[in-house]
Amino acid sequence: MNTTLRHWKEAATLILAAGHRLGPGSLPSRTPLTAAPGTPLGSIDGRSHLPLKSCFDYDVLLLKRSSKSRFMPNAYVFPGGMVDASDFSSEWLDIFKSFSNSPNFGLRRVKQSPETRPPMFATDRLKLGSPIPGEVAFRICALRETFEESGVLLVVSKLEEKSLLKNIDGRCDSDKVLHNKVSELNSSELTKWRALVNEHPSNFIRMCRELEVLPNIWALHEWSNWLTPKGLRGARFDTVFFICCLQEIPLTLQDEKEIVHFKWSTPSEVLQSYQAQEFWIAPPQFYELSRMCRLPLLNDLHKFSSQRATEGLEQWLPVVLSNEGAFITLLPGDKSYPLDTSEEAQVEISLESELESPQDAPALHRSVTVDPYTINVQVTIPPKYNHLLPVLGEAAPLVSKSQL
Repeated sequence: MNTTLRHWKEAATLILAAGHRLGPGSLPSRTPLTAAPGTPLGSIDGRSHLPLKSCFDYDVLLLKRSSKSRFMPNAYVFPGGMVDASDFSSEWLDIFKSFSNSPNFGLRRVKQSPETRPPMFATDRLKLGSPIPGEVAFRICALRETFEESGVLLVVSKLEEKSLLKNIDGRCDSDKVLHNKVSELNSSELTKWRALVNEHPSNFIRMCRELEVLPNIWALHEWSNWLTPKGLRGARFDTVFFICCLQEIPLTLQDEKEIVHFKWSTPSEVLQSYQAQEFWIAPPQFYELSRMCRLPLLNDLHKFSSQRATEGLEQWLPVVLSNEGAFITLLPGDKSYPLDTSEEAQVEISLESELESPQDAPALHRSVTVDPYTINVQVTIPPKYNHLLPVLGEAAPLVSKSQL
């Protein structure tokens, strides 16, 4: 754990996509991986800019946080949570001993230069007292939290471990193997270990040792890195988002503590339900689900996320401007994004000057929030590290400051 962080706590989240059969009479529809910056994805049903539910052959797991949660109560979120000291424990060296000769335990090398890597990955963990690299520990965190919150356990057995080692030694893409595997433990065994891990995160190490399994870190691909904006009450997090594709929807259970409900839905279904005010999702979830709407087929999503992950990530600290209930959230690359985003810096940008048509601006990367259920994402720049643009809706008329 990085105890030197002043403002953020490190965390990991898992976007879990799982396959299902297309509905009767529906045809798989391939949407483009790329589009001209700032252009919406073509309407499939003639009305909505989002793909129809029937165009997807996979669902995404969302969990509803308890009303008593200190962070984002009642929100639907991806599984995940704060890193624990046990995720960086040296005991993992024994669990992963078969991979001791492989850098980062056999994870593929990321091309991104160390100077531009997000701090959670660029930080030398040895200097902080841990022999476990951030790339490994945060994947362990995401897998542990997913198991705690949803009961979904992604592990590699001893038999699968041998196959995985052969792929790594043969310089194959190890992530293309085993990405569709979930634990085959019986329900009583899973229930027992889930309770123990919920009781104390270090029991995740004990579980892996006694069951002779490995956390399937190779199935998780780097997707994004979000920082909690300034000005929000409560804890602030530096969160890495991983993505994992499963062949089938696994048995899922809420923990009845932090999580009170779960749902498997297509990305477009989630966004449409959110816009209909059926439930609330946070802006990062909105942005990432909008990206996923460009890939409604699971195989395309897996192939893209697997290949793109070696490019690296950009850390995003949203800068929020507000006036009488309306918000503009600036993201890196936007023409008005401040050069200095440190806590001491004073960001002075006129909200009125920012309320302009996207067509008139050369470099936008932002969202306009009119109310808690209406977000208009505006992007006129190409995404970094070969990532996807979000599916953009037709821009809503922007009001002047006097109308806010």
